Amino acid sequence: QVQLVESGGGLVQAGGSLRVSCVADGSIYYFNAMAWYRRAPGKQRELVAAITAAGNIIYADFVQGRFTITRENRQTTIRLQMNSLKPDDTAVYYCAAGVKHPEYTFWGQGTQVTVAS
Repeated sequence: QVQLVESGGGLVQAGGSLRVSCVADGSIYYFNAMAWYRRAPGKQRELVAAITAAGNIIYADFVQGRFTITRENRQTTIRLQMNSLKPDDTAVYYCAAGVKHPEYTFWGQGTQVTVAS
């Protein structure tokens, strides 16, 4: 089993920055791949960024160079640095972990990111 604990998020003005973090606890095999997803009100959950088991980084098209995903602390922590935030980035952001991308088995509780216009 893997537990994912997210932190960060909050309220920011458009154009501002936020960072969300996720710490994984458990057998590292089950979080070879880790990612951030988000769900905006009334919309389906969508991938934001991922680091695959091979170490490849994937970003959604809407990121457009504004976000950076990193993995650290002996692979147990992922962070998403979000710059130039837009109101459309308002969503609950979820950390996900799994053996491989995009087959994520474990999910965090979510952290709210709100971007005010």
